[in-house]
Amino acid sequence: MMRILFPDNSSREIENGTTGREVAVSISRGLAKKALAFELDGKLYDMSAVIPHDGQLKIITFADDESLEILRHSSAHLLAAAVLELYPETKFGIGPSIENGFYYDMDIPGFKGEKGLEAIRSRMKRIIKKNLPFERKEISHEDAVELFSGRSEGFKLELLEEIRNKDEVITVYSLGDFVDLCRGPHVPSTKFLADFELLSVAGAYWRGSEKNDMLTRIYGTAFNSSEDLKAHLEFLKEAKKRDHRKLGAELELFTTKGTGGPGFVYWLPKGTIVKETLENLWKDAHRHSGYQLVSTPHIAPVELWQTSGHYDYYRENMYFTEVENGEYALKPMNCPGHIIVYKNSRRSYKELPLRIAELGTVYRYERSGALHGLMRVRGFTVDDGHIFCTADQIVAEIQDVVRFALYFLKMFDFGYKIELSLMDPADPDHYAGDISDWQRVQPLLAQALVDMGEDFVTVEGEAAFYGPKIDIKLRDALGRYWQGPTVQFDFNIPDRFDLEYIGPDGASHKVYMVHRALFGSVERFIGNLIEHFTGNFPGWLAPVQLVILPITSVQNDFAEMLYNKAVGMGLRCKLDDRSETIGYRIRGAETDKVPYMFVVGEREVESETVAIRRHGEGDIGTLPVEEALKTVVDACVRPALPKWR
Repeated sequence: MMRILFPDNSSREIENGTTGREVAVSISRGLAKKALAFELDGKLYDMSAVIPHDGQLKIITFADDESLEILRHSSAHLLAAAVLELYPETKFGIGPSIENGFYYDMDIPGFKGEKGLEAIRSRMKRIIKKNLPFERKEISHEDAVELFSGRSEGFKLELLEEIRNKDEVITVYSLGDFVDLCRGPHVPSTKFLADFELLSVAGAYWRGSEKNDMLTRIYGTAFNSSEDLKAHLEFLKEAKKRDHRKLGAELELFTTKGTGGPGFVYWLPKGTIVKETLENLWKDAHRHSGYQLVSTPHIAPVELWQTSGHYDYYRENMYFTEVENGEYALKPMNCPGHIIVYKNSRRSYKELPLRIAELGTVYRYERSGALHGLMRVRGFTVDDGHIFCTADQIVAEIQDVVRFALYFLKMFDFGYKIELSLMDPADPDHYAGDISDWQRVQPLLAQALVDMGEDFVTVEGEAAFYGPKIDIKLRDALGRYWQGPTVQFDFNIPDRFDLEYIGPDGASHKVYMVHRALFGSVERFIGNLIEHFTGNFPGWLAPVQLVILPITSVQNDFAEMLYNKAVGMGLRCKLDDRSETIGYRIRGAETDKVPYMFVVGEREVESETVAIRRHGEGDIGTLPVEEALKTVVDACVRPALPKWR
């Protein structure tokens, strides 16, 4: 006999060999019908599995958070089973659950891409109606090799080869004719998988390597209810409408197409205005906050990167070239350049903390499949800053940087969450420096956040190789989180470059260093802004703030006078006196998401007034010229500089 404990702290004895389903039935047949899996001491099992030992048991239903991952993984198998029925020559890679969905990588001869999804979707629904069971079987490594060899499943054989000498139970799951190498667990049968949808098709290299075969990746999503599925599909529809790649093209902000190379951004005139306006605010805010701005080269000898540690820990993400028989690297980060600035003169404790910053363009190798508009590129601008300070200044400086980062996020009404990224104690070789320094410094970062009253979660294994960091994830209008500001403490690179300062005792002392980026990447931050505002930038950031629209050519002189006044008041203004109808030109300004329009006709010229239209609202009234201009100027005032220091 065994004893199991339930979540309500009740317990019972069961016979050896009892399955999860039998326990669920003994509680109630209603529960058994809803049961997806069971959890024993934190590990998930199929409902058909025998309960292996005493422990705390929980029956998983749709009401439990754990259900979604099981549901989505099972849906990936359902997808594969449907594909196999339609395309019998398919070879299967992997099909995991992911956040908000699932995918399966497959080599599908004759597949028609997006056009083929409807047939697969219909076949999945047919399999659901059959209520096919998911059947689990434990087999030996030899039997698994024989099984998948007989099916000519080369990708599965490759996975089996990797676990040949590991002490691991090999399990396969069958769903109709589809058999997969899988740890599980899965739902009992396909009747639980009704609320799914297939979303898209993409190419994906096997195991993420460009040296391997290109497979077809089919994405899908699945939920516990039709209501949740519908809500998610509406969310995806809204996200598609906000896609910065689509809006960037429509609003003529940037391009990543053409012959300029994948992963490199070409800013068009309107996008350049947005970028420069944001960067000018950044520069003014930094000077106001005690930073000194610098500029460093895009390329440096490889020896510099060897000293910094980037060559050892970051080499696979760097680009290299030969210059006069010497090896150079395009900079992936700005920190070594800022160290050279620091070392340009002998530093006294009276100069510390020394805060320097740069809008520095860096270059990092990203796989072509990972590139994504402005969010993931190969060349981008980091709003980089480095603070050189003494040990007793660290906490205050880190707190000031966090406040500075939140100043920008709050300016745009972004929400946020904070993660404290620590080293992985099980993998110390991945990090530079002495582990005792890490153990001493990591609590300082935590205490800095606690003293500020900021909530945060700790994440092991996400630290930079040179030190722990604070990552601030920004939350946009759709509730999505994106990588944003980062604050990184560094006690390794200063040692590598022998950074010191002269203390009040006249002796040399070790300098500590804080790396920080408040936007993270200017490109990614602007991509976030485009999606957050659906391209409707705040007035001060809009590439064109005002369009003046004479109804006929008779009003052109008056419209030109308005244009000159607006430009003289510092507004970014456009005079649209084309011969098209006024309705057509108004629609054009709306499509371009210009915050304000002045419409002038015969009546407005006679009364020296303008009819004002606001984007998304339409006509908001008629005002005298000076008052109308002041209305727009007031709506386009740049945010105030930070007051926290």
